[in-house]
Amino acid sequence: MNVRIISKHIEITDAIKAKIEEKISKLPKYYNSVNDVEVIVEGNEGGIAKSVEIIARSEHNHIFVAKDSGEDMYACLDEAERKIERQLTKHKQKERDNKHAGGIVTEE
Repeated sequence: MNVRIISKHIEITDAIKAKIEEKISKLPKYYNSVNDVEVIVEGNEGGIAKSVEIIARSEHNHIFVAKDSGEDMYACLDEAERKIERQLTKHKQKERDNKHAGGIVTEE
C-alpha cells in the first residue's frame, strides 16, 4: 500500500507523521483492496485552523474521501480516520451482500 503525506502551509513533525502512519496502517483491516492512500494536512496562514483530508483509492477505481477541520491536528486526524473507516466498512458490506445473495425460498 502506497502512502503519501502532503503538507500545505504547515510543517509535519515526526510525531504527526508517526500518528498518520499508525492510523493509515489500520485501513486494510476495514477493506483489504485499498492500494493507495494520500493524506493532505493543511494549516492556514495564521496557524490556528487545520484540516486533514484522507483520500483512499482501491481496486476497480473506487475512491474514498474523508475530511475534517478544527484547531487540534490530532483530533482532526482521528475524526477523518473514523469517517474513512465508515466508508470502507460500508463498501465492504455492500460487496459482501452482492456476492452472497440469499437462496430461493419455496413455500409448500
